[in-house]
Amino acid sequence: MEVIVEVEQLKKSFGKHTAVKGVSFNIAAGEVFGLLGPNGAGKTTIVRMLTTLLLPDSGRATVCGYDVRRQAARVRQCIGYVPQALSVDGALTGYENMMIFAKLLGLKGRERERRIADLLHFMQLEDAAGRLVRTYSGGMVRRLEIGQAVLHYPRVLFLDEPTVGLDPVARRGVWEILAKLRRASRMAILLTTHYMEEADTVCNRIGILNRGEMVVTGTPEELKALVGNPGASMDDVFTYFTGNFLDAGGDFRGIRQVRHISRRLG
Repeated sequence: MEVIVEVEQLKKSFGKHTAVKGVSFNIAAGEVFGLLGPNGAGKTTIVRMLTTLLLPDSGRATVCGYDVRRQAARVRQCIGYVPQALSVDGALTGYENMMIFAKLLGLKGRERERRIADLLHFMQLEDAAGRLVRTYSGGMVRRLEIGQAVLHYPRVLFLDEPTVGLDPVARRGVWEILAKLRRASRMAILLTTHYMEEADTVCNRIGILNRGEMVVTGTPEELKALVGNPGASMDDVFTYFTGNFLDAGGDFRGIRQVRHISRRLG
């Protein structure tokens, strides 16, 4: 098994508040690893450290064999990242958004055009490439952002709540695209989500965070077995290991995110 992401005793504080408290886990090539936890558990902080947007206070993390602290530029070359906040421009077309990202990634000439065309087709956005992104549905916007994030064929893709605010059909469409992408490339994916059925369905393994600590890791079936209740769901697992009901803040956070997207696209 090739380990593509390795995290050992990672810590991060903001003033007197310790957001991440000695977290350790790893991700194999081609694996989907879900990072779950209540709001404020440290999920986004971990993602931002692994994508080199935040420096850890201590501990060690490598992505594609490169140290996130000492070899940040190398890490950025081998990863894709879709953040919670909108990362496309609603006043530009889908093609223009892809072109900007491709130029930022250093892609040139025919190779740049080929990758843009291939990914617009792959993301089922070929017919909408000339439309302003403000006219896209939520699912189309998310597919465009994923397309931008994989233009350089990364080995690891980080998705921070990728389907928040999407309806069930759009969410399913996003994951069908990602499944095809994984099959074609053996790309590893780390995702955060509040949707337990999504984690149960798409993740090979899951890590549950609570108050900055990694409480448990395992496959969905292993975690359900630990609850000790035949027929346990991932909702039961979440409550068992965190003491929080799933919707404690999660729904309101989703509503705020949808409104934020609407303002940015409008």
